[in-house]
Amino acid sequence: QVQLVESGGGLVQPGGSLTLSCAASRSIFRIYAMGWYRRAPGKQRELVASISSGGSTNYADPVKGRFTISRNNVKNTVYLQMNSLRVEDTAVYYCNAGGTYNTGSPSYTAGASWGQGTQVTVSS
Repeated sequence: QVQLVESGGGLVQPGGSLTLSCAASRSIFRIYAMGWYRRAPGKQRELVASISSGGSTNYADPVKGRFTISRNNVKNTVYLQMNSLRVEDTAVYYCNAGGTYNTGSPSYTAGASWGQGTQVTVSS
């Protein structure tokens, strides 16, 4: 397993932006597909975005056009740029490593490594 540490969450007003980071402990990070998930209060965890080892990306419909997932294999870090945030984006966001990037649905099947989560609150 690889250890993951998320950062970048916080409180933001509707329409604002945040960038989440997920730093991995292992240098072989570059071979891992990665995913960002979120869990809102009272709801099940849902996949938000995923990225393959080669940089292909996929997004859940509610965040398409607003969120961007990217990776820096030198820094062993994956990012989630979140723009035009909405109240309904409020959740704890988790990154996941070592899963399977799929061409079908779901676009990503989670691996065994999870971060501790970072809270994102969108409120006026």
